[in-house]
Amino acid sequence: MANIKSAKKRILVNRTKADRNKSIKSSVKTAIKKVYAAIEAKDKEAAQSALLAATSALDKATKKGVYHKNTSARKVSRMTLAVNKMA
Repeated sequence: MANIKSAKKRILVNRTKADRNKSIKSSVKTAIKKVYAAIEAKDKEAAQSALLAATSALDKATKKGVYHKNTSARKVSRMTLAVNKMA
């Protein structure tokens, strides 16, 4: 355990930020799963609305620094492609 006051504070702050990032990542993953679940069910309207929600969640996570912008763009691109491939 750290002895210096600033080091103790860093430990607390890092734990808080890690919890926040974990929560955001979890909600983004859930949104992405909803898109692919709608695609599997062949429900185009549900897939499109889920895609919109997932894109929004990813953009917010990227703005907060949880995801790198290229990672976010790649995930959105792949989801959009999958939804557009639906007949």
